[in-house]
Amino acid sequence: MTDLQKAPWLRHWLVAGLASVACMAAPAAAAAEDDAAWKASRQLVLVITPDWNADHGVLRAYERRDGAWRATVAAQAVTVGRAGVAWGLGLNQPQSDGPQKHEGDGRAAAGVFRIGEAFGYAAKADTHLPYRALQATDYCMDVNGSPYYNRIVDAREVGEQAVAGSSEPMRRDIHLDGDPLYKVGFVIEHNAQARAGAGSCIFAHVWRSPTDATAGCTAMPEPAMRQLLAWLKPQDQPVFVLLPQQEYARLQASWHLPAPGSSP
Repeated sequence: MTDLQKAPWLRHWLVAGLASVACMAAPAAAAAEDDAAWKASRQLVLVITPDWNADHGVLRAYERRDGAWRATVAAQAVTVGRAGVAWGLGLNQPQSDGPQKHEGDGRAAAGVFRIGEAFGYAAKADTHLPYRALQATDYCMDVNGSPYYNRIVDAREVGEQAVAGSSEPMRRDIHLDGDPLYKVGFVIEHNAQARAGAGSCIFAHVWRSPTDATAGCTAMPEPAMRQLLAWLKPQDQPVFVLLPQQEYARLQASWHLPAPGSSP
């Protein structure tokens, strides 16, 4: 008979001890994963809002040089979701302290996200990002349950029936009486896995005015948008970060984000 068989309490103690070690290791592994997800990024667009329910914030942009973030773009006022912000699905580990993003909630996605393709009404734009010249047949699918959920698709390729019900025609100037919002912008890759109901079609784009909030995007003046597009480079693996002020203060050090208030 083994020692463990002779002393059941010893077996229970070892099992409990191993479980404790596993529990201690899990947060460390999660933290390492958080860091690894964007530690290679050399460009960062940061938006900070006053709180979870604010519909506006301040945008800054940074480059990583010699291991430190250095501001490259002056602070710019932006508008965000009309209902504020909520945790989205991006590169960081899920967070439970705060509202969670879901389809139709009117909140912008908080967290760390890859920056995807640029888009606009013109045939081309001054940008190093992959660029999509929008057509009248392009839609972003915000219909929960659609096989194209959270994707920009061309009705000529997927069929008119596939885009039925979408509230996101990308050529808003054509479909919505000259609306300029998507004149130029880029994709914020929230919910890249297209989880049903978790939120879709999150962009950075041109604002209508400094007081017009969005349905969940981040909006700014056209010159600021064009400045970002000219600066962003895919080889620098750029990321977009949006956080309320309190969460930024809590996570800035552990997420290796720029120091508060740094400027060019």
